Amino acid sequence: MLTPKKLKYRKPFKPNPRGKASRKMELAFGSYGLKSLENSWISDRQIEAARRAMTRFVKRGGKIWIRIFPHSPITAKGGEVGMGGGKGSVERYVATVKSGTMLFEMDGVPEDIAREAFRLASHKLPVKTKILVKRGL
Repeated sequence: MLTPKKLKYRKPFKPNPRGKASRKMELAFGSYGLKSLENSWISDRQIEAARRAMTRFVKRGGKIWIRIFPHSPITAKGGEVGMGGGKGSVERYVATVKSGTMLFEMDGVPEDIAREAFRLASHKLPVKTKILVKRGL
């Protein structure tokens, strides 16, 4: 799974995905993109599942860019643990995604294959998405 190599703080406050994205909004690398329409956390496992779904559908053809990375650690305490005793241990890492953020990009495949690959990937994600195509190719 995707995890950061180094963190400034081991257990920071929870990230708060509010508002609209102000960057990573346009297609930067590929001809096709998958854009988020909601605010949410996307876990490292969900990103990996979406990547695998796309890669397998395009039969390892073309090029896929992942535009988000799970930098934020989320902590949790075990079940049936009482109040107090400090903060729980790091359980997973999440990417904070605002509406309008480009999640994935793809190039080197026909449009119909890219659309189907993004459709399969969107089923693995907890946000509503939209497929973008760079026109004028």
